[in-house]
Parts: sequence; C-alpha cells; structure tokens
Amino acid sequence: MDALISNLVTGLHLSSEDIQGEILFVLYKLFLLNVSQDGEYPPSLFGHISKLLHLALEVLVKAQSDDVRLNCIAFLTVIMQRGFFQTTSIIDTRGRSSYDVDHLMETNEQISDGPLVILFAEAVKGPLLSSDNQVQIAALDLLYLHLSGKDALENEIQVFVEENIADYAFEVLRLSGCKDPTIKSCIQLLDLLATAEQAFRRRLAIGFMALIPVLHHVAEIPFHPVQTETLRLIWNCIENCPGCLSLTGMLKKNLDGEIGMLPETFTPVCSIFVALMKCSSSCVISSFLLSIQDASRNCILTCLINYDKYPGQFLNSLYLLKEAYAYSCGMNPTSSINTELRRSIVDVCKAHILPWFMRSLHEMEDEDIPAAILEIFYSILLQDSDIETKIFANVLFTFSWFSFAYGCSGFFPSEKMKRKVYLIFSVMTDIIFGDDSGRCISNAAPHLPSDPLDLLFLLGYKTSQNVELTSRQLAVLLLLYISSLFDDRIADDKLVLASLEQYILLNCSENMHGDSVLGILINLYALYRGLAKVSYQIPYSPEAERIVFHLLAEKDCILLSTRIYVTSLKWLFQQEKINIHGEANQKIDVYVMAELVASGDSFLGVLMVFLLGEVGDQYSEHDIVSVVNTIKHIIEISPSASNQFCMHEIAGAIKNLYYKFGHSSSPDTFMAASELVSCILQAVHPESLSDEEPWVAIVVKIIDCLISSVAAEGWHPGTLISIGILSMVLHHSVNQVMVEASKTILLSTPLLLLVNTTIANACSKGPSLVDQDEGTRSEEALVFVLSLLFFSLRSVHDILPGIMDCHYLLDPTNVPQTCPHIIIQCHDLCKLLNFGSIPIKVYLAHLLELFSGIEDERSRKPGTLKFRTDYLLSIMAVLEGQIFSSDMTVAMNCSLYLSMLIGWQDAETEVSAIQRNSWCRFIVEELVISLAAPSLASKSFMIHHKPAIHIAVALLRRKKVPQWMTSIFDESCISAFTRNITNSNLSAELVFLSRELLNYGFLNDEQIALNQVFQDYDQRDKGIPLLCLPAGTQKMYLHRQTSTCWGKGEDIERSSASDYLVIEVFGYSKNLIICSILLSRFGILHRLVSTL
Repeated sequence: MDALISNLVTGLHLSSEDIQGEILFVLYKLFLLNVSQDGEYPPSLFGHISKLLHLALEVLVKAQSDDVRLNCIAFLTVIMQRGFFQTTSIIDTRGRSSYDVDHLMETNEQISDGPLVILFAEAVKGPLLSSDNQVQIAALDLLYLHLSGKDALENEIQVFVEENIADYAFEVLRLSGCKDPTIKSCIQLLDLLATAEQAFRRRLAIGFMALIPVLHHVAEIPFHPVQTETLRLIWNCIENCPGCLSLTGMLKKNLDGEIGMLPETFTPVCSIFVALMKCSSSCVISSFLLSIQDASRNCILTCLINYDKYPGQFLNSLYLLKEAYAYSCGMNPTSSINTELRRSIVDVCKAHILPWFMRSLHEMEDEDIPAAILEIFYSILLQDSDIETKIFANVLFTFSWFSFAYGCSGFFPSEKMKRKVYLIFSVMTDIIFGDDSGRCISNAAPHLPSDPLDLLFLLGYKTSQNVELTSRQLAVLLLLYISSLFDDRIADDKLVLASLEQYILLNCSENMHGDSVLGILINLYALYRGLAKVSYQIPYSPEAERIVFHLLAEKDCILLSTRIYVTSLKWLFQQEKINIHGEANQKIDVYVMAELVASGDSFLGVLMVFLLGEVGDQYSEHDIVSVVNTIKHIIEISPSASNQFCMHEIAGAIKNLYYKFGHSSSPDTFMAASELVSCILQAVHPESLSDEEPWVAIVVKIIDCLISSVAAEGWHPGTLISIGILSMVLHHSVNQVMVEASKTILLSTPLLLLVNTTIANACSKGPSLVDQDEGTRSEEALVFVLSLLFFSLRSVHDILPGIMDCHYLLDPTNVPQTCPHIIIQCHDLCKLLNFGSIPIKVYLAHLLELFSGIEDERSRKPGTLKFRTDYLLSIMAVLEGQIFSSDMTVAMNCSLYLSMLIGWQDAETEVSAIQRNSWCRFIVEELVISLAAPSLASKSFMIHHKPAIHIAVALLRRKKVPQWMTSIFDESCISAFTRNITNSNLSAELVFLSRELLNYGFLNDEQIALNQVFQDYDQRDKGIPLLCLPAGTQKMYLHRQTSTCWGKGEDIERSSASDYLVIEVFGYSKNLIICSILLSRFGILHRLVSTL
C-alpha cells in the first residue's frame, strides 16, 4: 500500500490533466474503501496525507477540465468527511510512531501558519466560476462541509471571507436563475460565512441584490430547505442597518453606472426602506438615518436620469422621499441628525426636483407625478419653523412659482391638482406673514378657479355682507399681493389694475375690512399704478385714486402695516396729494427707504432732509438722534443715497443741527451729527458737493469743538471722528470742491497748534514711544493727526499754491518765521519714523510724499533750494534704517524717497558720503546675496527684494558709482543672478536693475546669451534690425514708430512688415529680460514688459 501511494503521489506531479484526474479518482476510491467513517485508517496512509492534500489543492488550482475538478473535489470531500483536513483531528490521534509524529508536527505547522487554508480558498475559486453547474454545487458543498465541521478553526471563516469566497458565492447565486440545487448550496454557505460579521457585512452590501429574487423564490415554496437561512441573511441586512447600507450601496452603484438594476428590483428596494422607517425600533439607530438620506437622494437622481426609460419608478422614489421627510419630523425632530436629513431632502428638491419639474411638466402624461411632487413640497413648507423651509420657500418664489403652479393646474385641470396648488399657496402665505394668515386661501380653495384670470372677476362683485364672497376676495388679494412681492405677476397689469379699481369702487365705501386688508389693497393699487408709470400709460379711475388717498389719510398710515413694494412706495412718495398723519409706532423698512432715496425719483430724500432741518425744541433728543441715525443707516445701506441728500442741501440742515445743539449741551446729538457727516463724506461723489457755505460753517464748528474738547477731556472717540471729518474735507478738495472749507482747515491757527503739540509730545518720548503708546488712545490720536497731515500735504498745492516753504521743511533753523499752515517738518517725521510703531510708520511712509513736493520745487527752480549736507544725511540715515522693515509699504516708500535724496546731494559731497556710507553698502550686499541665492524663486523674496533694488539702481545712476559697487557686482554674482531669473520671478524692479547693470558694464555678452544682437541692418530697404535669441520659435512684432507690441499668434499685414521689429523668443526664460533691456534703448521697454 505504501508503495502504491508513493507512486500515485509521484504521478500527481505530472503535467497531464488526464493522468492527474485518473490518479485523483483512484485516491478517492482508495480512501473511500480503506478509511472508516470514524477516521480509522491504515498506518501506511498516514504519512502521505499532508502531501496528498497539498498536491490535490494545487491540481485544483490549475485544473481547466471540469472532470478533473470533479475528481479532485470528490477526493477532498472524502478527506473532509474523514476529518483529515483539520489539525485538531490529527492532534487527537494517539499511538502513532515516531515517523508519524514527525509528519504530524509538519502538518500542524503548515495549517497553523495558514497557507493550507488560503490554498484551499484559492483552489475552489476556479470550480465556482465553472460553467458546469454540477462542479459549482460540488465546490459549494465542499466548502460547506469543511466550515460546518465541529473541528473547523474559528478564524478560518474570517479567512475565507477575506479571500472573497462570499463574493464568488453571491455571483453564483446571481447567475443561478433561482434553481433550487444551486440556491440551497449557496445560501447554506453564505449563512456560515455570515458568522464573520464585520468582514461579511461589506460583502453583503455588494451581494444583497442577488438575495432579492431568492427571497421571492423561497417565500413561494412551503418549507423550502433554505428559507430560514435566506430570512436570516435578510435580517442580517436589516439589523444595525448594514442591510440598508447594502441597499444604499446598491443604489449608489446603480446611479454611478457600476452595476445595473432591474426595474422590478427598484420597487422592493424603496418599499423596504419605507417599511423599515415605519418600524418603531429604527428611530434609535443613527446609521439608519444616514442610509435613508443617501438612499432617498440616489433614488431621485437615478429616476431623473432614467425617466424616459422608466417613468413609473419616479413615483416610488417620490414616495420614499416623502416618507423620509415625515420620518425626520417624527420622534426628536430637533436632533442634529434629523435636521441634517431634512436639509438633505430640501437640497434634493431645490437642486434637482424643482428644476426638472419646471422643465418637464409639459412632457408628463398623467398627474400622478406632479401631484406627488406638490405633496412633497407641501410637506416641507408645513414645517414653517425650520430655517431650511424658509429658504426653500424663497427658492420657489425666485422660480416664479405662482405662474408655474397655475400653469400646472391648467395642464392637469382636476380638483385634486387645484387643491394641492392652493394648499401650497396657503402655507407660503403663512411663511411670509405668519399668524395663520394663509388660512383664508386654504378655506376658499374649493371655490377658487384654476385660471388666474377668473380670479380677477371675483373682485368685480359687491360683497353686500356675503361672508363667503368676502373670504374669497380676500384670498384673491393675498394671492395677487404675495405673487407681486416677488415680481411674479399672474395676470396682465392692465387687467389687475382694472379689477382693483372696480373692487375699490364697489366695496371700500362699506368699511368692511381691517387695516391689514386695506394695506394690502392699497399696496397693490400703488404697485400697478407705479408699473403703469414706469413702462407704459394705462387709463385709470380718478375716483378710485381719490378713495385710495382718502383711505391713506383716514386710516393712520395703514400702508405701513404690511410689507410694501418699492415701486408702490416710490409712486406714493411721488404723489403731492397725499397727506398722511401717522402714529409714532408705525414702521417702514429702512432698506426700502434707502433704495428709494438712492433712485432719486421720489420725494423721500427731500422729506428726510426737510425733517432733519425742522428739528427743534419741540423734539426730544432721542427723536433727533433717531432721525440722524436713520439717515446714516440709509447711506450705509446705499452709499449713493449720500449724493441725493447732498443735492437736497443736507449740509444746511446739519449746520443748523450743529449750532442748535452744541457739544457741551447735547453731546449725544453732536456725536450723532458728526457720525452722519463722516458717513456722508466717505460715500458722496465730489460732484454732488456743490453747497459751499454750510460746509465752511460745519468745519468751523467742528474745529472749535475739537480744540475745546481736547483741552478739557483729552482725546476720545468724538475728537477722533472730528479729525477724520477734517481729513475727508481735505481729500475732497483735490477735486476742486469744498475749497473754502479746506482753506479754513489748512489756515486754522488753533488746529495748527494742536497738530504741532501732538507731534511734539510724541517726538519727545523718543525710543519709549513704541512701548508707551502702542495700542493706546495716544497712538490712535497720533495716527489720526498723521492722516490729517497727509491729506493736508495732498491738498495744499491745489488749494494754496506757493504757500509751502521747502526751506522750512528741510532746515527750520534758518527760517525765522513759522509755517502758517498745517505741515510736519522733516526732522519730526524722521523721529516718528524711527521710534514709532508699525501703524504710525505706515502713515509716515505715505507722508514721505513731502519729498516729492520738494523735488518739484527743485526742478522748477534749480539752484534756489539750499540745504545742509549733515541735515540731509541724518534724514537719509533714518530712511536707510527702514529698508528692511517688516511692513512692505514702509520699506518701499522709504527706499523710493531715499533714492530721491541720493540724487539731491552735491557731486563732491555725494561721492565722499556714499563712499563712507556702510549702511548703503550693507543694503546692496544683502541684495546681491539674495539675488544670487536659489531663493529668488520664492514669493517672499519676489516682494522683499524690491526696496533694496531701488537703492542699488539709485547708486548705479550716479555719475561716479562707489568703488565698492564693482567688488560687490562681480562676475560670479552676475552669473548667478542671470541664472536665477525666470518668468515666474520677473518684475519691473529686476528689469530696472538689469538695465542699469548693463549700462554700467557689469553685464557682458556671454551673460546676455545672445547669438546676434543686430544683423542685416541696411536702413529702411531691408527693414528694421532683427534681434534673435537662441533657437527662437516664438515671435513678437513691435512697430518701429508707435512702439505697439503684438504678442504670440497675432499676425500683421504683410504689406507693412518692414515697419516692425521682429523678435524671436526662446520660451519665457532669462533672455526675455535681457531682450527687454536692449529694447529699452528703443524707448519701448515698458510696453514689452507689460505684454510679457
């Protein structure tokens, strides 16, 4: 026997499948006959079991013949039945020889390490994919036999699931056609694999679709052998919602096109979700809500995509969506997860269902789908306390919902559809007005027509104490009012106006309605009268107009009891016949007022200015401040309203307010007035400031109160606002408005003393300035004073030409008289620049514009401006110290004006000073190190290198460049610099620096890297010289006379080609900047750089 087994083992190593199949059959018979059911076998077989198992599994992995597979599975089945496969059965065997024990230990090690189980899992995959159903069933039964054995290891099921055996079983089940032998074997195996819960749950999510037809099949056969196992798998899907996750995943994959789904499968999926939502236990499972959210969304999107193919599915998905929304509003509706579910459903309705519905209405054949959609919308709108509901209502309004809904009821003219449309109108009214205001629409819905034109005819009847007719007319007015609020007019304007006039003539004299109804009526009337005036003329009834005006005068401003149209309010404010005496508790939307004032075609702006000018002793301070704040709020909402107020001479009203209520007697009023002036000056356009005299009076009053207030109380918010107002007046004077007011500011001696005192106090602190004042009121006051100085500097040249004495600015010790206007001296500016905090330095950096004015005077009167060299060098030293400031505005402005001062120095003095200036050398050395370093490509360097470049360029432009410049800009530095220049870090400053380096001779031909600079230059007969860069493929054309530049891909006329300079560019490399430098000699540098 031992020799036979050895020969059979050797034969299994042969490559012939036929021989392997016959040997496996022999082994099958041999083990079947020689081994008893209880596992007793001849000792000669024991030593070969391990090897036979491995060889048999390896043959099964490679076998392509179904006969070989069947023989192998039969042999393995016998092995399984005899218990040879499991390690535990071998370990339990007693009384073996030492030879047997060695093989036992070998087998035990192999199995405990796992390869035998994995090999088994790989081996059965081929048979499971066989086209022979007998082979598939045998493989499934073999797996079931092994896993159901009492000696199966606990982790083996986990291994089989992870090796995707469950996926293979689901695939066999899907292709089985619901044939019982296959169903039985698959379900039995899957039921065993399901005990590996976590691993199997993911597979179940994918394969769940295959269980649905099986469930139908086993449910129809009484006592089906796997009925229990099938239901257990379904329950496994439901318990803790992994089943819902399976359904959700199935819907998602169907939506994404990864897997298909039969139409008859879609309905049970939706029904399962709905049934689960009706189970009371599902509400405590948080993951179930997430599944519902995803499933409802995926169902809707799938049906919208496939509506043309499967229109019937849409009703199921809409039903699921409706039930999901109702479910989220059930138990604990305020929880975050329920709120999120409702938000998701509303988003689906807004983003997908609503646009599709409005687009596809006329393609629908029956009303079931439109009715279902309206039912969902109605369910959502009923939750009027939900923020998402209000947002959804506004979305419906923006989609012209009233017009569309009437079109829907007209397309499907049934009582059911009409009822749903009016119910939605009712809840939308409740959302807008609250207080159950839409009830009259829902109550009157059965008696209201589907056609909006027929609604208008209801207004043509006299109520005569008919309560039912009255309620219907009120519903009509509400529908017209709400639809018009959102510019969704449901009927022609002429017809609506005529119907309203008829209603007014017939019914308003009976005084049957409350103020709110009359407010709606008058709003509607004013709206359509205003529309008639804007677009076209419509005949109107003077008698109806008279009644409306009478109602406005009699009913204590009933107009303001409802939300008003802008067009209505505008028309009403244009009517001089109206005389309304409203009560103090009436309110009007300030946003509407802002829009009306800004439009400029109503009396509201005039009325507001008149009201402000009429305030006096009969008004309380609170009322006055309220009026002022309302005007300020209007300007904040609509800045252009300030233009209208100024054109209506609000300055005069403000002047009266300032002089009636001074700072000492009414500080709150004075503060409110100052805030209003500040708001006006910030928003107004200069051309609207034509009233000069009141502004002069306002400025005088502000200066007087500012001086006295600072002297008595120090700096506080009111004084800072006053400084801000003065600054803005000076700012507007640049546009030649408020000129006299600006002169008053500039020449005010008390204000000059205040400014000088503030500056002197700050300068006296020296180095401690930054520590003492940072973040304090003193620093804030200094910043405001510096802003006043900045705008003074800007305006003094235009307002008071020739008044600025540059000698006083640069060297006040040589000028006997003091400056008559507001200005800051250079040495004070430098002190603050050196010791001040960053906010102060930023303002001072802008004040360096002072040097531009001095430069202009030097240019106009050369030789007349003298200054001491030591004084100038001290200023330069301060500016040099700010080149490396952390604030780029400070660093950049200081570098620009330091460059200007370098050019002011006398030639002899300049050379010696610059030669001795180690700080300038340090600046240039730091620049060169940065330019040569690879960090040139970084964004931070692209910004922070600019200030230092201006200093280097200024030094290179001198007649005698400092000698140390030559040692710094050596050949190695220039080479590294040119290598680092790319299109990404190219800047105007780098171009300027490169041009100056080229002009001075620091750049040579090798570094420029040009093959030919000029070639074929034979005057005009051969055109303009051709400037070539290496291997050029990109062309640029620059007109010889106009310097116009054409970029890539733009052709020029052939007839004028000789008038252009043609540049062939190799990409966007460093050569572009060199090309730019050379082209600067033609005077077109800036055009080329901007084009690149």
